[in-house]
Amino acid sequence: DKFIVAFAQHLKRQGRFEIPKWADVVKTSRSKELPPSDPDWLYVRTASMVRKVYIRAGTGVGGFRKVYGGQQRRGTQTKHFCKSSGKVARYVLQQLEEMGLVEQDENGGRKITKEGQRELDTVAVQAAEAVEVEED
Repeated sequence: DKFIVAFAQHLKRQGRFEIPKWADVVKTSRSKELPPSDPDWLYVRTASMVRKVYIRAGTGVGGFRKVYGGQQRRGTQTKHFCKSSGKVARYVLQQLEEMGLVEQDENGGRKITKEGQRELDTVAVQAAEAVEVEED
């Protein structure tokens, strides 16, 4: 998705999003064997999560654990669904709150703020323009 890549670059350029010390060693889920190979994986996950909050307000940590979960392979036994890491989802949402892009919803979960909506719309327009230039 072009928007997620564009917003991840936007977050990295801004420098307001703090990368924690544990980001290079943590697995994203119990079902994974290794941490992500992409050094900017946390920016990409953040862009993806802020897009999901934009589309569907009221999504919380538990919802994101379910969205980013996957099949856990158990050798010769059958595969089972396994939720993703809650710490990663919680950390990303807390960082987005500090940046002022999302806020807590009174009905639970998070929702996008006016400033966050403006910023996402700006990046989306820039990403769409970049795609049009590539097509010409």
